[in-house]
Amino acid sequence: MNQTEKRCWLIKELQSDMPEYGALTIPETPEEQKKLLRSLMNVRPAKPVSEAFLQIQDEYLREESRLRGICDGMTLPGVKADGRISLWKGDITALKVGAIVNAANSALIGCFIPCHACIDNAIHSFAGIQLRLECDALMNRQGHEEPVGHAKLTRAYNLPCSYVLHTVGPVIQGRVSEEDRSLLASCYRSCLETAAANGITSVAFCCISTGVFHFPNRPAAEIAVKTVREFLEKDIRMTKIVFNVFKDSDLEIYQDLLN
Repeated sequence: MNQTEKRCWLIKELQSDMPEYGALTIPETPEEQKKLLRSLMNVRPAKPVSEAFLQIQDEYLREESRLRGICDGMTLPGVKADGRISLWKGDITALKVGAIVNAANSALIGCFIPCHACIDNAIHSFAGIQLRLECDALMNRQGHEEPVGHAKLTRAYNLPCSYVLHTVGPVIQGRVSEEDRSLLASCYRSCLETAAANGITSVAFCCISTGVFHFPNRPAAEIAVKTVREFLEKDIRMTKIVFNVFKDSDLEIYQDLLN
């Protein structure tokens, strides 16, 4: 099967798996087909799936990743102050590093809103449905919601990176408190400690807690840079830290803080 055939096959399998979406017509254009496939993957609950589905899904997602382009994070130039730190503007799901960081919610099983623009949705969509299954198993064993400021490690499945670090950042309601600042720093520290403890030497961070969690961008970046620098001063295991941004405004903030 080519990519179009695999995409349509996956859509039909998901519709069969979730009959409530069976009446949806498969669009004619590739982009609309991709949106429908992603939407169905987003809303699918964590439940067993056939090996046949996983094989076709994995082949499809890995080829899509190749076609979108993969950036080797280890080749990114370092900043002047510390060559281990890099700044990169782009799609974090395209980065090939040891682990990328997912700004998750407390349920830790991904975003269920079809094609939502959050990083949680993107990471789960391009990793494949196995990621939700692994996260669900982790949370069932834990027995409670994920606390703010901690980190969980999972495989990355069809992403170019090897692992995903999931962390829940503080949600800002009103003014930023000292506790909010401390919890955000804990997110970065926990991710680094978890990575190092598992032999991961390169990590790409998104802008945790900004966006829908409403942490102001510059203070969040200041905390991120300070926490990472403090960790690198004491721990030599990390060889590459990438601050990944998506907006020009965040790029300017990090350029100012890192150079």
